[in-house]
Amino acid sequence: MVQVSQAPDGFEGPGFFATSLDKVVGMARKNSLWPLPFATSCCGIEFMATMGAHYDFARFGSERLSFSPRQADLLMVMGTIAKKMGPVLRQVYEQMAEPRWVLSVGACACSGGIFDTYSVLQGIDRIIPVDVYVPGCPPRPEQILDGVMKIQELVQNESLRHRDSPEYKAMLETYGIK
Repeated sequence: MVQVSQAPDGFEGPGFFATSLDKVVGMARKNSLWPLPFATSCCGIEFMATMGAHYDFARFGSERLSFSPRQADLLMVMGTIAKKMGPVLRQVYEQMAEPRWVLSVGACACSGGIFDTYSVLQGIDRIIPVDVYVPGCPPRPEQILDGVMKIQELVQNESLRHRDSPEYKAMLETYGIK
């Protein structure tokens, strides 16, 4: 059975449909995210399960994983991030084109997890901005899918002018990103 996506708010008539450009672009972006998985440990295994046939990550328009930051718009950070990997993660984030979103998956990516040591970054939000956090050690595939759906809500409802706003630029400057 084929389910048709709900059309954005607008005016309908025989042979025409009118709505705002923001809503059409938001709907298109929402259903065509290209994720870049940055998986380092057990959360990556759960992500692999999410990509399998049982959970079918592809139904969200994200079937094509991108391992090139220049072709991705969703950075999915999964697992323990060592402080030595921090600059690499930041470089990957900076190489992504705008608009870009970040999903932090698992306790280690969110807060360092059980590894409260000198070598583990205590949350990736210390080096890059995070849009959605998915808690758990490791999180179940259902939780990862829920996080992706939260990202889709953000993407759909984001204004086209948001990335040019002074608030967004000020937020990036707090991370030292221009």
